[in-house]
Amino acid sequence: MAHGLLQHKIEQLGLNWQVDSAGTSGYHKGELPDSRAISCMKKHDIDITYQHSRPVAKDDFGVFDVIYCMDKNNYWDVSAMAENEADENKVLLILNEVTPDSDASVPDPYYGSGDGFEHVYKMLDEATDKIIEKYK
Repeated sequence: MAHGLLQHKIEQLGLNWQVDSAGTSGYHKGELPDSRAISCMKKHDIDITYQHSRPVAKDDFGVFDVIYCMDKNNYWDVSAMAENEADENKVLLILNEVTPDSDASVPDPYYGSGDGFEHVYKMLDEATDKIIEKYK
């Protein structure tokens, strides 16, 4: 959802940024986002059906300036892939953009109700606004 939100906003602003998303496991490789995420985003006029799951790779450190993680476990998993301090510094928790140094995690709505996806949408909408402000 963060990928879709950020992609939507940078396209609206005409920014030349590259956005991608990846997971720390390959269980869903090649699959579309959860249907509830697709529905939630569609309510906000954002299409995320172009996204397909892929695992994060060491090569991502050479491609991206920043790698945002949704929670601490993913942060630790991605940080462990870093080969040097510069790579480690690229890995950030996304909600720290809203509340710096809080190290708060985005809750995983997968096992909850559809309302969880809307809650996560609102959190990520605010975080992606802060990302735009920070790097624009």
